[in-house]
Amino acid sequence: MNAYRKDVADIKLAGTLFAPHYAAPSRRRLMAPFASLHAAPSSDSIAVSQLLRGEEFDVFDIVSGWAWGRCAHDDYVGYLPADLLAQMPAAATHRIAVPTALVFARPDIKAPVIARWPIGARFAGTENGSFLESEAGFVHRRHALPIGARRDLIETATSLIGQPYLWGGRGGGGIDCSGLVQVACAFAGLDCPRDSDMQREGLGRALAQDEQAGTGDAIFFPGHVGLMLDGSRLLHANAFAMAVTIEPLVDVVARLDQEPAPILARRRIA
Repeated sequence: MNAYRKDVADIKLAGTLFAPHYAAPSRRRLMAPFASLHAAPSSDSIAVSQLLRGEEFDVFDIVSGWAWGRCAHDDYVGYLPADLLAQMPAAATHRIAVPTALVFARPDIKAPVIARWPIGARFAGTENGSFLESEAGFVHRRHALPIGARRDLIETATSLIGQPYLWGGRGGGGIDCSGLVQVACAFAGLDCPRDSDMQREGLGRALAQDEQAGTGDAIFFPGHVGLMLDGSRLLHANAFAMAVTIEPLVDVVARLDQEPAPILARRRIA
């Protein structure tokens, strides 16, 4: 997505799109556990995505306390509260690898819990016994992986079974269908767009008509996407169950039988 408004645009668009003003981005990182990315500078506006702790955000403008910019990991554009963004004191070394990790005040599981970080949250950590010490507290080593460590696509997706369905969510308090696919791909070391229509066009390769869909393949429906757990079951974050669930693919198709073509595409991600 291009960072473009009628009054200001990314300076790289100069000469391509006209705007009264062009701005160079100022890169910041989210310091809150997570934050919704909004379509407009208001908490009442629709949440289009999420930024997770430690992820980078390129700021082009700040209006009434709202930063307008672009998520560095997927180029998604929207608004975040500006006071949640800052420069991190050190480059991230680890990311949370469980649905929610507890951050303790001391390197002790009996210590007070001072924060909860969602899957994908990034932090700079140094080893301290069974814990990783960050500037914000202590995370158990079992709850994080080093940046760059790879994990199977389905292993990540299945770890999120039961998480609430949340429109625009990427793991902070909930997750949506394309957010589940994007997070699973991130841990597998695969670039992945944010929305299901973008994923349908650019993720992996299309399966031929005579190819059987199998574990890890993405199945696309109108406005929806899921991952095949095996040859017959779909793992997906869905508004029908309001959670990440596993169900037979034929049941999902049956619910969508009013659509002209319930399955729009099948793609092999890895």
